[in-house]
Amino acid sequence: MMIKQELVKRIKEYFNLNIYETKVWIALLSKGIASAGEIATISGVPRSRTYDVLESLEKRGFAIVKIGKPVKYIAVKPIEVLEKMKSNTLQQAQEKVKNLSTLKETIEYEELEKLHKTGISPIKTHEITGSLRGRSNIVSRLRELIQNAKKEIFISTSVLDFEDKSRVLLPALEQAAKKDIKVKLALTGPDEKVKKISAKINLKPATTEYDARLYISDKSEVLFMITSEKAEEEIAIWLNSPFFAQALTGIVEAGMKRMK
Repeated sequence: MMIKQELVKRIKEYFNLNIYETKVWIALLSKGIASAGEIATISGVPRSRTYDVLESLEKRGFAIVKIGKPVKYIAVKPIEVLEKMKSNTLQQAQEKVKNLSTLKETIEYEELEKLHKTGISPIKTHEITGSLRGRSNIVSRLRELIQNAKKEIFISTSVLDFEDKSRVLLPALEQAAKKDIKVKLALTGPDEKVKKISAKINLKPATTEYDARLYISDKSEVLFMITSEKAEEEIAIWLNSPFFAQALTGIVEAGMKRMK
């Protein structure tokens, strides 16, 4: 059986396997039940390595050892492997979150906070500027920006961007509303989609002529995207500058139109 290299590459990435594990698993799937020798012939993996690889796949739940002689291996269905991987990933994530939640109670974390607050060269707020690369980093910073707001949050972005980040935006904005923080929202995109978002949240978004994606907290802290929505990787600039934030807010608000 000829195993397509593109298939091997994709399966390797999807299931977090090495090249030999991928070839052996695909070969085993093609037979259902097979010996190490048969798998070596089909997969092209050296026979001396096939035994170790099959043992590794067994431990990870990709194969089952068939009782009897000669020793043979049974392929586990892809759907069962996938479900097991999902379950393991969820469990690992929950354990990681639990560990991170208790981190604040450690002496080491207190030392980190102390270093940040009383360092040799304290950070001046007007000097804080940074670039953010990758959606997860941007969304994390965006959540913090909204949570740290004291008086006002201003968002001017596209319908597509708002919907894409709604999983973070909506809960954060709801919490802000409970703290009586004023929220202004301006969106670009079809009117019907803007109205659809308006129906989901307790806000009346305005439309704007400026095709920008920016988030402003208390007219001092700004996060704005510098890549288009179609870019493969999102990049944003975050800065703390009241002068820039106030000017930017004024420019965008001038182009806002209230929905009827």
